[in-house]
Amino acid sequence: MAALLLRHVPLHEADHALRKGEWPFFAGRPGALRTELGAQTMGLIGFGHIAQTLAQRAKAFGMRVVVANRSDVSSADVDQSFNLDELHSFMRICDVIVVTLPLTDTTRALIDAKALACMSSHAVIVNVGRGAVIDEAALFKALQAQRIAGAIIDTWYQYPSTEQATCAPSQYDFASLPNVLMTPHMSGWTSGTVQRRKQTIADNINRLSLGQPLINVLN
Repeated sequence: MAALLLRHVPLHEADHALRKGEWPFFAGRPGALRTELGAQTMGLIGFGHIAQTLAQRAKAFGMRVVVANRSDVSSADVDQSFNLDELHSFMRICDVIVVTLPLTDTTRALIDAKALACMSSHAVIVNVGRGAVIDEAALFKALQAQRIAGAIIDTWYQYPSTEQATCAPSQYDFASLPNVLMTPHMSGWTSGTVQRRKQTIADNINRLSLGQPLINVLN
């Protein structure tokens, strides 16, 4: 949400200019009129706990929320839902598309060149799910050609390892593109995340000792 807000509220640019005595974003000045996040439609691909939380946040900002998901979605925070086989129709109506899907055999490269071509030229795609859910080459080419307005990418195609502490996040030069905001898979790594995990562990220990069903049990 912070990355999306920065596309509408140029805090850093305004601060930098004002420190030099310049007022390009002064209210009422020609060219200073800004857009509003609340006027846009957020599209969520997948509707697990990340997407459900995002839907709540988007609604707080007044956004319209639509979802593309394999199963039916029923939520007070969702204005319209699509099946994944309606993905292209879904992508056409979104200003912001957020990918939250895990990487499986069925989701790998789900967002391919044809899907990206359905996006509006002013639309932005965000990936907080897994990198390879969006086709790597197709995404780079769409951004390089400025076919879409931009991308906010937190989950990538290449990662550091114990053998190699640093590496580029992709075989393509995303860092050269001005319409990409790149973050190192950090969006969910907060003190609150760690505390909630500790609480879940403690809750499961209590449930086990009381003979109650455990939560988050894998199939």
